[in-house]
Amino acid sequence: MSIDKTIKDIQTSFNKEFSTIASASALEEIRVKFLGRKGLVNDLFEMFNQLPNAEKPKYGKSINILKTDITQAIEDKQASFQENTVTSSIDLSLPGIQLKRGSIHPLEAITSEIKSIFQSIGFSIAYGPEIDDEYHNFEALNVPKHHPARDMQDTYYIDPETVLRTHTSNVQIHLMEEQEPPLRHICVGRVFRNEAVSYKSYCLFNQVEGLVVNETTSFAQMKGTIEYFITELFGADTKMRFRPSYFPFTEPSAEVDIWNDKLQQWMEIMGCGMVNPKVFNNVGYPSNIKGYAFGMGIERIAMIKYGINDIRLFYQNDQRFLEQF
Repeated sequence: MSIDKTIKDIQTSFNKEFSTIASASALEEIRVKFLGRKGLVNDLFEMFNQLPNAEKPKYGKSINILKTDITQAIEDKQASFQENTVTSSIDLSLPGIQLKRGSIHPLEAITSEIKSIFQSIGFSIAYGPEIDDEYHNFEALNVPKHHPARDMQDTYYIDPETVLRTHTSNVQIHLMEEQEPPLRHICVGRVFRNEAVSYKSYCLFNQVEGLVVNETTSFAQMKGTIEYFITELFGADTKMRFRPSYFPFTEPSAEVDIWNDKLQQWMEIMGCGMVNPKVFNNVGYPSNIKGYAFGMGIERIAMIKYGINDIRLFYQNDQRFLEQF
């Protein structure tokens, strides 16, 4: 039998048997039969060795093509059997694995709600540096060196003239230095105070401060804005009151309380007042400009709204606490 006919017969035989393979074991039998050490393709190479040298290039190429085709076909079939095995092990009728869902941190949730309320009445959002010089954090806000009001805030100093801001009021100074009136912004961000950590105080917290500056604003307009904010955040039936107070950067000044039905007591939520003319003078605004400002701690707002009695819970990353939100 010629080697040419033998090659064709092996190809025909392989195609016929390969088309009926239905299992991995049957495929292995085919592989051994055609590609094994004693297989049909190996017999071809023995016939090849007996050929005249002139015919070897022609038939060597044909034998290599045959071996390559058979090998590729078997490998592809093996891969398909493996895929089917993996797929068959999955029961698509079973319920899926319930993955735990993340949630918005309560401080982020209340901050977003506060920003949304003020944006709905025309306030823009402003941010500023957490590390600032003493001038923007104190002096420009009418709190000069040795002023008694500095005792109200225990400050973290980076160096003798640089601090971690103790309030977001420093952003108001940057805004007024960079922009001409009118202004209508809320300033949002973290502030830092060197205070003893307890259930009601922490070494850092978040603030939202509002600033409105133009030629006609008044204490009455400020009061209306704050009342609108409180009713939107806590509900229309919320009881509130304004008490006279003192802040060096506002005059006159007030503190705002709301009634806590659960604790049966008034709780302070923010300070506010008309911007002190000395602050406007420090940023170079003309004497006919007026403005009001207010500020609140976001943690205090969240504690009241969600009924939380320990500020430290916001920073402990306790999953049992966070899952409630």
